[in-house]
Amino acid sequence: MTLTAELFVDSKSILGEGPIWDNQKQVLFWVNIQANEVLITDPAGGETRTIDVGQMVGTVVPHTENSVMLALQEGFAQLDLDSEALTFIHDPEADIDTNRFNDGKCDPAGRFWAGTMGFSGPSGAHGSLYRMDSDYSVHKILEDVTTSNGIVWSHDKTTMYYIDTPLGRVDAFDYDDASGDICNRRTAITIPDGQGFPDGMTIDADGNLWVAHWGGHRISCWDPVRAELVETIRVPAPQVTACAFGGPNLDQLYITTARNGLDDATLAEYPHAGSLFVVTPGARGVPSFAFNGERRTG
Repeated sequence: MTLTAELFVDSKSILGEGPIWDNQKQVLFWVNIQANEVLITDPAGGETRTIDVGQMVGTVVPHTENSVMLALQEGFAQLDLDSEALTFIHDPEADIDTNRFNDGKCDPAGRFWAGTMGFSGPSGAHGSLYRMDSDYSVHKILEDVTTSNGIVWSHDKTTMYYIDTPLGRVDAFDYDDASGDICNRRTAITIPDGQGFPDGMTIDADGNLWVAHWGGHRISCWDPVRAELVETIRVPAPQVTACAFGGPNLDQLYITTARNGLDDATLAEYPHAGSLFVVTPGARGVPSFAFNGERRTG
């Protein structure tokens, strides 16, 4: 039986992305990239708070009790959740005016990884993948990236999985948790033709990867060791962007979607495109990693 996700927050976001569950706060952080919004959904209270950060925001990760870290159009920044003030850290592409940051996460050691892409979408491999360490130093890890997207790490901290969307696959790298170095790139999963393109992803407690399909109306769950499809979740929106396990038991899969580029006929068929969906898939996630750098005060 194929499960279907249900509407959770009827946001109709232009480009919903980057969901991540904060286990300490028991809230879901996510973003509406092109509307410059960081969103904070409290499932227990049924409320979603919106913070306008003034520029495109590709992803958000937990940091301290009252701050999160962002990858913005203009680089890495810290957001104070009380004052809503931004503290800019570093823009590694200050000399490139055609790119913006997209998806990213923190690794098990608390380093913040995020990648870039062109404003116009997959029109060339002009992006890169960056890693910001706890001392706020920023390092270019990969270049010639087209649309930097999903990224997660295996539970034994030896493998990093990564998506450059137009390639149509999930790649694996050997990962050194002590240094943050990666090597030995290879294909772990190839998305079948006709199912859209891989976008964001998360990992469950069994080590399976849950991959969002842009243009595919679905989330697919894969065993990355055997490259076998485990489960498919239908989503009532064509452009599925990312997913994250959340809830008190980490057994709810929250799914972001987008509505940009959809014509009137498609929007009439999928009126909640761009909204946040949820499903109980029978799997559990693992706690997300927070950035471990000290909080900046200005």
